[in-house]
Amino acid sequence: MTARVFLFGALACGCLPAHAGSVLIRDATVHTVTPAGVLQHADILIRDGRITDIGPHLAGPAGAQVIEAAGRPVTPGFFGGIGHMGLEEIGQEPSVADYALKMGAMRPEFDVSLAFDPDSTVLGVNRTRGVTFAQLAPSAEAGPKGEGGSIVSGEGSLARLDGTLAPTRALFIETGGGANKLSGGSRAAQLMLLEQAVSEVRRPKSLLTSDERLLTPAGRAVFTGYLNGNGRVVFDVNRAADIRRLIEFARHEHAHVAIRGAAEAWRVGPELAAAGIPVVLDPFVDLPETFDSVGSTLENAARLNRAGVLIAFSFDDPAPYSVFKLRQGAGLAVAHGLPYDVALAALTRNPAEIFGVADRNGSIERGRLADLVIWSADPLEVTSLADEVFIQGMRQDMRSRQTELRDRYLPKVRNHSAR
Repeated sequence: MTARVFLFGALACGCLPAHAGSVLIRDATVHTVTPAGVLQHADILIRDGRITDIGPHLAGPAGAQVIEAAGRPVTPGFFGGIGHMGLEEIGQEPSVADYALKMGAMRPEFDVSLAFDPDSTVLGVNRTRGVTFAQLAPSAEAGPKGEGGSIVSGEGSLARLDGTLAPTRALFIETGGGANKLSGGSRAAQLMLLEQAVSEVRRPKSLLTSDERLLTPAGRAVFTGYLNGNGRVVFDVNRAADIRRLIEFARHEHAHVAIRGAAEAWRVGPELAAAGIPVVLDPFVDLPETFDSVGSTLENAARLNRAGVLIAFSFDDPAPYSVFKLRQGAGLAVAHGLPYDVALAALTRNPAEIFGVADRNGSIERGRLADLVIWSADPLEVTSLADEVFIQGMRQDMRSRQTELRDRYLPKVRNHSAR
């Protein structure tokens, strides 16, 4: 049995622990993130881990656990962005930094999910902040002289913060000025390398000699699947001119493409919308750090939404320590013109659609496994807390490594009010 088959047999088969009884959430403000919109004073009945009913004045079965929401908001679980969730603990400790391949070769078959740790302390910390799923992604890294790494970083699965992986994958490709070290010093070489890789997949009979090939047989098989639309190809890119070239690449190759980073995406919003290419952007980016992002603006999300582009939120920095702050970024986007319901969808339904898990994540509907959060107040306010979290129908323990350290070291008199 291969490592990949074993991993997904163990973690991603959809097998869930036994569910304990029924739960009735009573008198909530339910943000369904569906055409039903926001339901005031609604109850949610969960039986055997699934949402069996939503509406006013529901009666739970005998013995059901009742949670009094008292008008508090309930939303789908939040997206933790694209990054290293469960692949990295702290940046200073290289033994738990399993997210980059530095072999100096293009290896799309590098599946970073095989390094995922379901017991990572980072999962518990972010889970207690209302994050229930995140997209694993490798990073393309090169040494100071450009040695090692490739513009094709590899692939990763979607992880749920109960420690399971979804049987979906995305392929990640670095482009733009930031990837010049990986492509001989020029962004022009990036498309050249991509075109050669595509040629090796599309026209295998014309393969070059083994010394000139970019892809291994396994790499060609993986790349073939993505070029045939089996999974999302995510390009890390910021400059509008580079985005236009990738739009043309997607159109020519019929690839299922998304754009990540996208600081200048608003400049090509209508073109992205026409091509059906979603954008995963950092809502905090407001000033240019390089000439690739001269057009940075906090109105990026609002302008893309007005153009008809599907958007989701993720930090540019893939480190997993503070992804729960994405909801603060969503609030910032609302302050700069993005409708509230779209900002909420960019943290829930939209990333679930982009990464192929909308059947389980991103919305609150009858028949779904419960993936939801009860908040103390408006979830886009920085002072609000996640009071209860359900992932795939299971009520989650609201303890984490951080809360245990708090309880150990804070004076006992302060423990009751601290979160």
